[in-house]
Amino acid sequence: MVEGCEERKRIHRTELRKVAEIYDWIDRQLASVGDLAGQCDACGRCCDFDAYDHRLYVTGPELMYMAAGLNVEKLRTMSSGKCPYNIDDKCSVYEYRFAGCRIFCCKGDADFQSNLTEAVLEKLKLLCTELGIPYQYRDLASALNKPSAG
Repeated sequence: MVEGCEERKRIHRTELRKVAEIYDWIDRQLASVGDLAGQCDACGRCCDFDAYDHRLYVTGPELMYMAAGLNVEKLRTMSSGKCPYNIDDKCSVYEYRFAGCRIFCCKGDADFQSNLTEAVLEKLKLLCTELGIPYQYRDLASALNKPSAG
């Protein structure tokens, strides 16, 4: 039994490191394209998904990365159409934010963002395959409110 626990811890540490590597890769891609990425004003409007009329989708490894970074067992639930981590129109988890949050900028090029998102999702799928964990891509509300749902 201890052996199984150690294996889960090893996979978890590997997963967290690899998600951080993917996020670093995203940051390098965004820094390398100038105006295509857009310049975020940190207004927080895009975090109000209902008002902005869009959705944020996340994967299991991203949720685990955020939970580990915040040192919590359970992430906040989403009781409205606004991200529960947007406090006073600012991201309170900026360092651990999801790939979609890193990529999207209302002033950025939509085609560039779409292509980058697809490349990141491929990396996250490969990570899930490599670690033998199920790949799930769910809207943030579903992922936070029903984390174990498939």
